[in-house]
Amino acid sequence: MAFAIRDLSVLAYANGFTLWHYKGGDDTLATIGEAGFLDAAGNMVSAGDMIMVTASDGARVLCVTEAGATVTTDALS
Repeated sequence: MAFAIRDLSVLAYANGFTLWHYKGGDDTLATIGEAGFLDAAGNMVSAGDMIMVTASDGARVLCVTEAGATVTTDALS
């Protein structure tokens, strides 16, 4: 499936940092973590934001490393 903006929500915001949640539905963690998957939210997220993701195969916290026309994330370990 493709990214759905309606499934991205803000959980907390403070001092320029936003904690998000993305409900991935049928998408897998690998798909959601791919560069470009979150590009449609590039004008909403910022580098350093964190996204809690629930997907068809589990959950993960992603850190936004690049935002703008392309959104890139890394999984927190």
